[in-house]
Amino acid sequence: MQGELLRVDQSRSPREDQVSSEERLRPERLRTDCPVLLSERLVMRAPHEEDIDALAHLANNAKVATMVSRMPHPYTADDAADFVRRTKNGEIGKCVYAITKAENGAFVGCCGVEPHADGRTVEIGFWLGEPYWNKGYTTEACHALVDMVFRTRQDVDQIDARCRVMNVASRRVIQKCGFQFQGSGLAASLALGSNVPVEWYRLDRKTWMSLRSWGNIA
Repeated sequence: MQGELLRVDQSRSPREDQVSSEERLRPERLRTDCPVLLSERLVMRAPHEEDIDALAHLANNAKVATMVSRMPHPYTADDAADFVRRTKNGEIGKCVYAITKAENGAFVGCCGVEPHADGRTVEIGFWLGEPYWNKGYTTEACHALVDMVFRTRQDVDQIDARCRVMNVASRRVIQKCGFQFQGSGLAASLALGSNVPVEWYRLDRKTWMSLRSWGNIA
């Protein structure tokens, strides 16, 4: 099961421009508002160099790359190393996580949060390697990510998520997390070199509060 990876915006905000080069080399300082997330079976933390081999192996799969926005295909170890470097330097989104299994630390995929310009909305994205599909890991990771956003970022009123129209598995994950359909559109696919039809979903804070136990979502 895989989903729409967050859109990568290479531009920096005015505040990021004020951060010194020394501070950009301190990933833990950059992630002070991106705490390690724990769920029943998963640990979500910053990507590490130790993830590069597993990341390259799992991401080098057309079934994954064609379902996310900014993943090239083929995907090499150099691509994985560059991804880890850019996440450490704060160049990709606001908050990118490696999804790992709590029992053995195995890397299984990535997820993240990207703020919108309005300051009230963020967008989440996610993907899992094919060996880990259909085990409930994606839904578990998304629940943890959504909870973190609404509990730690009081200025955020709503969370968006997108998936390809043909991506039934990701649509199901998004719906199980309480997101409501908003509309359709097109989004760029780096792997395909073209725009693809996507669906747009949204979860607002009020709805999340009514569903925060997650037990009420079928």
